[in-house]
Amino acid sequence: MWLKPEEVLLKNALKLWVTQKSSGYFILQRRRGHGDSGGRFTGRLVGALDAVLDSNARVAPFRILLQVPGSPTYSAVACGELLNGSDVYWAIAMGATTEEINHHWEWLEQNLLHTLSVFDNKEDIVSFVKGKIKALIAEETSSKLAEQEEEPEKFREALVKFETRFNFPEAEKLIAYYSCGCWKGKVPRQGWLYLSINHLCFYSFFLGKELKLVIPWVDVQKLERTSNILMTDIIRITTQRKERDFSMFLNIDEAFRIMEQLADVTLRRLLDNEIFELEPGLQDPTLITKRDLESRARNEYFRAFFRLPKKEKLHEIVDCSLWTPFSRCHTVGKMFASDSYICFASKEDGCCNVLIPLVEVASIEKMEDTSLLPNPIIISIKSKMAFQFIELKDRDTLVENLLLRLKQMKASNPALCNSLKSKEMVLNVSTQNSHSTNANCEFGNLGIVASQSNDGSNENDRNSRHLLNAEALSSAFHPSGTDGLDFRMSREQIKVSLWNDHFDEYGRTVCMFRTEKIRKLVAMGIPESLRGKLWLLFSDAVTDLHSHPGYYEKLVEVSMGMCCIATEEIERDLHRSLPEHPAFQNETGIAALRRVLTAYAHRNPKIGYCQSMNILTSVLLLYAKEEEAFWLLVAVCERMLPDYFNHRVIGAQVDQSVFEELIKERLPELAEHMKDLSTLASVSLSWFLTLFLSIMPLESAVNVVDCFFFDGIKAIFQFGLAVLEANAVELCNSKDDGHALMILSRFLDHVKNEESPLPLIGNQHAFFSDDMEPCPITEIADLIRDSYEKFGDHSVEQIEHMRYKHRIRVLQSHEETTKQNVLRVVIPDVSILPEDLEELYDLFKKEHLISCYWEWNSAVVIRRHDPSRPYAEQYRIDSWQFTNLYKLVSPWTCGEHTEVLAERTFRLLDENMDHLIEFKAFAGCFDIMYNGEMNEKIKLLYKLHIPPALTEKDRDCQSPLKNPLLSTSRPLVIGKSNGDTIDYQKQLKQMLKDLAKEKDAKAEKGLPKMSQREFIQFCKTLYSIFHEDPEENELYQAIATVTTLLLQIGEVGQSSSSSGSDELTENFQTEASTSDQDVFFNDTVKTPKNTQSLPITDGDWIVSFEHILASLLTEQSLVNFFEKSLELKSKLENAKLIQYNFKTNGTSQPSRGETEPLSVH
Repeated sequence: MWLKPEEVLLKNALKLWVTQKSSGYFILQRRRGHGDSGGRFTGRLVGALDAVLDSNARVAPFRILLQVPGSPTYSAVACGELLNGSDVYWAIAMGATTEEINHHWEWLEQNLLHTLSVFDNKEDIVSFVKGKIKALIAEETSSKLAEQEEEPEKFREALVKFETRFNFPEAEKLIAYYSCGCWKGKVPRQGWLYLSINHLCFYSFFLGKELKLVIPWVDVQKLERTSNILMTDIIRITTQRKERDFSMFLNIDEAFRIMEQLADVTLRRLLDNEIFELEPGLQDPTLITKRDLESRARNEYFRAFFRLPKKEKLHEIVDCSLWTPFSRCHTVGKMFASDSYICFASKEDGCCNVLIPLVEVASIEKMEDTSLLPNPIIISIKSKMAFQFIELKDRDTLVENLLLRLKQMKASNPALCNSLKSKEMVLNVSTQNSHSTNANCEFGNLGIVASQSNDGSNENDRNSRHLLNAEALSSAFHPSGTDGLDFRMSREQIKVSLWNDHFDEYGRTVCMFRTEKIRKLVAMGIPESLRGKLWLLFSDAVTDLHSHPGYYEKLVEVSMGMCCIATEEIERDLHRSLPEHPAFQNETGIAALRRVLTAYAHRNPKIGYCQSMNILTSVLLLYAKEEEAFWLLVAVCERMLPDYFNHRVIGAQVDQSVFEELIKERLPELAEHMKDLSTLASVSLSWFLTLFLSIMPLESAVNVVDCFFFDGIKAIFQFGLAVLEANAVELCNSKDDGHALMILSRFLDHVKNEESPLPLIGNQHAFFSDDMEPCPITEIADLIRDSYEKFGDHSVEQIEHMRYKHRIRVLQSHEETTKQNVLRVVIPDVSILPEDLEELYDLFKKEHLISCYWEWNSAVVIRRHDPSRPYAEQYRIDSWQFTNLYKLVSPWTCGEHTEVLAERTFRLLDENMDHLIEFKAFAGCFDIMYNGEMNEKIKLLYKLHIPPALTEKDRDCQSPLKNPLLSTSRPLVIGKSNGDTIDYQKQLKQMLKDLAKEKDAKAEKGLPKMSQREFIQFCKTLYSIFHEDPEENELYQAIATVTTLLLQIGEVGQSSSSSGSDELTENFQTEASTSDQDVFFNDTVKTPKNTQSLPITDGDWIVSFEHILASLLTEQSLVNFFEKSLELKSKLENAKLIQYNFKTNGTSQPSRGETEPLSVH
């Protein structure tokens, strides 16, 4: 165990310890009298003393000491003499066994030894090591406490430190924390890593310097375990701008697993909500715990390994042994018990797996406990087969839980449980018949449907289109050709015989023992007569089929009369599905394909219909009944190829990225030659989406599909690698990407299946050149065998971990694509520099994401991000989010008036009134503020003070400003500071005449005129914008002058309207009352006391945009203010630093020592 570092005086203890290992900084010692036989008298004496002492006073036989260069050193000889220097060391670890102390020694060598060389003096080394050991002790204590109680005291202490150091809202829940080092250059900063629901945070206070890092999970572009020059095992976090390395974890496996889960959950929740479906416990991020994440990881591995539905929840994992009659012994492994299944996987990968649906279980019984059969149970299934499990810990609780779930299943499906046995017998009889799949059919004869469909009558087709095919299409439609048929049929009969022998020994239902032997049979190719049935068993689609009697027929009846985008796409692709096969040159096959695809689109509208589903479904229909083909399609789309068939085919792209990594790992020479593997990814995408059915002859490709249904996606990965390996030499010699693609296309087109009983079917998959040599024939069985022998060693767990890593990359790639497309649309319409526009987009997106983190209705906010919408409409923000951004970025800040102006701007931009705006409108508005001409800026300000931006409920438009308050008693002759005067009456007359002529000349409708109340708000906004400007006094004087002029213009319009005359009056009426507006401008223009006025109604007083613009142009200081260049870049840089500050609550604690700024990546 690790010890709190304490000084050890060695000079008088040399006779008690023997140095066994030493390095530049550490010494491992053994206490004399322990582990040496026939030692000297001193050793025997020490051993005797240790043996008779009380257990609390005994000394551990092994220990590790810290030493520093320049301090004393020890010889590795037995006596361990002190050579020179001081004799004070630090004890940092002790152990009762060699294994325990060696484990600590290895950790020190791997994590600390290489690091210490970067320090300049020994005091720093001692401080660093002591701090690290103390952190390890704290973490060990926390782990032990966590096992005993839900929220141990140590975790609460860590939570308080996390909240104090990073000042997040309470909703930012801490999940886990670890002691580790963060590398900055070549020096590690020892500190604490905090993992919360939305962020990865690191805090360090080392050598008087404080360091804080905050990395949102949604910014993580790569998360991987790797190594650097000094460390062999580090965790590297890559964001758009930086890489961060973390090392020296006490338990790096656990830390990485939690980080992996948090990154996956958060990115899928925020960036992939189109298909995001999690366990109920993970839907609300504030309820997520470390235990939930570990449970999720186990659940996902369990479902991937046995290829079960997403809703299946794992309850127990129990070590046990299963009796395997074919080997006449018990096989060691684990039992997995979930909602609807009992599964077994042997400890040795691939030795034996069993899948038992609870609907198949007849009874679960405990047997007598004996020395030979400890804690046994028997699980009997309805097909007269039993499974014996032994060595089960806590057997009674396990059996009780299994019986409870079995009882619940029977209660929910009583009719299913009673009828399942007879259906299973039909399945068995059908699979025993090796010559025809027509025997014992439940739904009738396919010939009836065929005859109805072949007479060419549209009316008959409409009447019979809902009659389901009772048999696989291959039983009714065989391609012509008989060359070598006898030989092929004899080979087929041999395969059938081998399979029947296997069924007798290993079982013939979904509960069969799945061993390496059956894998070899599958690799040889499943017989045509058994293929459909075995696909059902291997995928467990047979359980869905029997669990939903009548479901498909009802779905067909409901869906066939509907018309939508999916049905239109289906109709377009129907005749492109295996057009070379006779079954789909006939209306029977086309109608069946239409029904299956339409029914599935209706069942799962999230997927609907995607291209390549037609090719897969057509092959399923060749080997399975129509209803069976439907459930096989369900199994493939929803379990075996998750996330493949949707709007963005995320799952397929993730597996393409995994495939690229496998190429680099297993075929390095090819990867080195083809620097850009995206070329291979472009062609291999169809391999994964269609399981090689679209690019290989059908009789060969179905053998690959056989392997897929037995081994899952692993079979496609290894077969793809085998294809590339077989063409590696030619690909390395290829001239360009087009040449490489031609090589692969020709090769796959010449992969034949000489043992297939079916005649060869021509295809048009490959393209050729006249100058190319004939391509040699490759046998599919040889290629599949090579794929298993050379590339079959990747486990499901490895593939799942790679999927986690590459899902991050794929989702971030989609985000980058979205950003670039949005910028491409917006850049032509604005004058903002592209790099500044990109920063503005990042702020816009981050504001949306921050709201997703902590808002009470974050689920509503998340749904605003819709990846299925056009790029420019995927991210939208509401009024509250816009206000935050406005405060950060807008040049028109008005103190307390800023929020009011932001709300009006939002209402102006929200043209469709859905209370959300997109980035294009957002960028366009700020482009006017920063880069617009003066008339554009004034027009924007004008629009912000008329409806719809200004409303009756506007919080800045309350009484008394709704009343007629403006005074026009100010003189039109304004004194200048230099003594000159300007007569604005003449200028006013001329201006009104010019505007009247201009209005008559314009036929188009202008902006609505502004009322008196709206004009008051306009003036207040200008006054607020000018506040704290360097030219503030001049601007106030100018705006006072312009306001007086505009007041007179408005009243002239009022007078003209009331008299019905177009002539301008020389005698301007004035209002004698004092008002808020008088006070508003009393610093710049003084109002005479002897003026007369008449009341003015708000409805009559109006002024136009042209009036305001023309008046503002008369003042050079106003023109200069609105035309001066504004710096956006500095605003953006500052906004990035303080954007989080708008979201946090409370105040931060003062930092200690020298502080590095909070780094948000």
